[in-house]
Amino acid sequence: MKTTLCVVSAAALLLLSACNTVKGVGQDLQKAGEKIESAAKK
Repeated sequence: MKTTLCVVSAAALLLLSACNTVKGVGQDLQKAGEKIESAAKK
């Protein structure tokens, strides 16, 4: 579980660093939240 969370967090950071707009940041945060939620359900 910790490994999954670390991987998801690292992916979220990479996505956020690639963003150039506020709208893009919002979309990235939403996707990261969905991934974390699905990982938590498992």
